[in-house]
Amino acid sequence: MEQILDVYEQPYDPRRPVICFDERPCQLLGDVLIPIPMKQGRVERQDYHYKRNGICAVLMAVEPLAGHRIVKVTERKTKKDYAEFMKSLASRYPDVEKIVLVQDNLNTHTPSSFYDVFDATEAFALSQRFEMVYTPKKASWLNMAEIELSALSKQCLDRRIAQRPILTKEVITWSGKRNRLRTKITSEVLAFNHGLMPFQMNLLWVSFPIRLHIVTENRIYPA
Repeated sequence: MEQILDVYEQPYDPRRPVICFDERPCQLLGDVLIPIPMKQGRVERQDYHYKRNGICAVLMAVEPLAGHRIVKVTERKTKKDYAEFMKSLASRYPDVEKIVLVQDNLNTHTPSSFYDVFDATEAFALSQRFEMVYTPKKASWLNMAEIELSALSKQCLDRRIAQRPILTKEVITWSGKRNRLRTKITSEVLAFNHGLMPFQMNLLWVSFPIRLHIVTENRIYPA
């Protein structure tokens, strides 16, 4: 845990960008009955019945201090999806020394995925681009990508979307707007002890312009 906090405490360094990565599943839901469109003085009316059209996955990489995110919608979240996403991510930072990658402990989130998809030379070269930092198994909430995925869920995916191409278009539009606004996430470690257990800390999360939470000992309190 202290390793993650130490990474977040570091000042912005364009040669070693800190990028947080995470994934989330999305259900594709369609309407059984055609909704009644909204009109003046009346909201849209939607029947509670819906049709399941399968699922997909949203892969999110966000650079908190630069206000930049990269999003991709895939059919699944396999080793191949992860490896190809990381290859695309690395290509966007061709001149950096290392990409400091914060992610959780999912079994696909390792350089071994690169070797399953690419030849050994390419896989090794790709693995050398990253310095992988893992959140503790019981503290994946330390991954700032979860904040960005939460914003995505509330601002874009809080409705029925029936088809993956439509969901992809909506997600890309949402991320493009956030990138143009350079919406950043900052963390300020207010206090934490370097001693033995129990580990205690106070951590302030801020995602401008609308999200503010204070996290104390794994509990979230709206500020």
